[in-house]
Parts: sequence; C-alpha cells; structure tokens
Amino acid sequence: MQDTIDYEARIKAIYREHYRDVYQYLYYFTGKREHAEDLTQEVFIRVLNALGRYEERSSVKTWILHIAKHVAIDDYRKRRVQTLFGMELLKGLPSLLGRPEAELVSKEEQLEIEQAMQKMKPHQRNVLILRGIKAYSIRETAEILGTSEAKIRVDFHRATKELKKVLHVDWIGGLANEYSK
Repeated sequence: MQDTIDYEARIKAIYREHYRDVYQYLYYFTGKREHAEDLTQEVFIRVLNALGRYEERSSVKTWILHIAKHVAIDDYRKRRVQTLFGMELLKGLPSLLGRPEAELVSKEEQLEIEQAMQKMKPHQRNVLILRGIKAYSIRETAEILGTSEAKIRVDFHRATKELKKVLHVDWIGGLANEYSK
C-alpha cells in the first residue's frame, strides 16, 4: 500500500515539475495551443507507462523531453501524411479585431516567426526551440535529442541561418525573449 502511495506521489511531482516545459516545447513545435495540450497529455501517458523502466542515466527532465521529442515527430509525420492527402486544406485566420496597433505589430511578428518555424524541418525546429527559445545548454539539448554536442552546435547554426533566410532578415533579435514569456 505504501509503495502505491509513493508511486502516485512521484508521478504527481514529476507532472507538476515538468508539465510547463513539455507544454511549451510542444507549443513551439506545433504552433497551436490546443494541439500542444493534447500532445502534452500523450507525453505524460507515455511517461507513466515507461516510468518503471526509467534507468536514471539522464535527468528526469531530459528523459521526459526526449519522449516529448518523439511524440512531436510522430505527430508531425501523421499530420504531414494527412496534409498530403488533403485532410487539412483550410486553416483558420487569427482575428485582428480590437487590438491596439503596437500589440498587433508584435503579434504579427510573433506569428511570422511561428509560421517560418513551421516550414522548417523537424530537427531544425527542435534545436531552435530547445536552444534558442527554451535556452537549454548544448549538453542538455544533445541529451534530449539523443545526439552529440558538436551536432547540436552545427544544427543550431544551420537552423538559425535557415530561419533568417525564411524570414528574409539579417539578424534575429530577441527570439528567446519573445517566446519565453
């Protein structure tokens, strides 16, 4: 009985401690709040199912974000197939009514960055989210993505270069500041 209570307490603690990081990561990856919420649930279902097999070779946060990466990529592949077969032909447009001009410009810039990121390859998007937006260290990012630190450095450089090209800018300032709110 005590083991069950301890297990439940551990699960609750893990959820409370890591929910926000997982949700934000998935929001940046998908660009849609409701979709990120659904995927976050999927991540924690997988965490719950795999918790007994967790070997503590990395931190819990790294392990959970590694699972989140797989959930995001699985979802990306599924949606890509749906899009290719015409299941997502129409997309809603955000309402611009009632916004002050300054806020509108800021929202439009944020939307432009989000849309540009959605056009990028998943591995580039992953590196940008983890390094550029969430500001994880190179080491943490490498552990989460299951690759070397050198590859993270190269991928981050290439991803920022690609984002600049997609946005048609010479320099992206404040990327982490805009999204870390």
